[in-house]
Parts: sequence; structure tokens; C-alpha cells
Amino acid sequence: MSKRDVYRGFIFRESDYSVPFESTEEAWFWFIMAQQAKCDGARFMSGAGNVPRPCEPVDILNILNRLYRKRRLLRDHLLVMRHYGRRNMPPDSRRVKEAHAARLWDEAMDRLETPFVQKGIVRETNWMKRNTMHSQSSLFDYEGQVAE
Repeated sequence: MSKRDVYRGFIFRESDYSVPFESTEEAWFWFIMAQQAKCDGARFMSGAGNVPRPCEPVDILNILNRLYRKRRLLRDHLLVMRHYGRRNMPPDSRRVKEAHAARLWDEAMDRLETPFVQKGIVRETNWMKRNTMHSQSSLFDYEGQVAE
């Protein structure tokens, strides 16, 4: 334990001053960028980033390994996650060529969310906020307006 971890008799853990990710996708894109930097020769030190995070890239890798061994994530999920993670954007379900990838992406993000929240990697959002973000209709959605 370092001096930095003790202040006026209080002991602070790394999770006390770290900033969790807002979403599973944000955590995934951070992980992909960290892995790419590692492949390019960067060295990682705990707490050296601009924003202190509640995990290291290896923590996310361990969660991926566990879910893959339990067959919760399949090889197809991992390939889609890697491809779109390197592009730094999720697949668009409105594009015909990306529709299948979007379904796999959504399944993978859904399966990663629970362990990420349990580990404190992702901030827990309430159910209402999470489900209304995707269901808001556009002002130009004629069918939605006729149904009302």
C-alpha cells in the first residue's frame, strides 16, 4: 500500500477514485484501443491514463475468456466484436450487409454487460433509461405517428 492510498487514516482502494465506463460498448472500444497500443509496443502502468479506469485490459480479456469457455460468446461474436472494435463503431442494423453483424454485436454486448456491471467496469444504468434510448421514434416516422 502506497502513501497515495492512505489519507488521514482512511484507506482508499483503486475503485474509490476510478471512473467506470458509461456503456459496454465504450468499455469494448477502450479495450480494443488498448490492445492495439500494446501490439504497437506501448507499455501499460496502472493509473497512468488521463482517466483512471476501474480495470486493466487483461480484466476484460479474462471476462471474454470465461464467457467463451462457457459458450456464452461464440467465435462469430468475437470476430464481429474485433472487426467493428477496430473500426471504432458498432455495426449498423439498417445496412443490409451489416444486419447479421449487428445482431451478433447486440447479443455480445448484452452478454458482456452483466459481468462488466458486477465487476464495476461499467456504470449500472436503470432499466427505463436503457430501454427508452433505443425505442424513441423519429419526428419523420410517419408510421409511428399514424399509429398514435
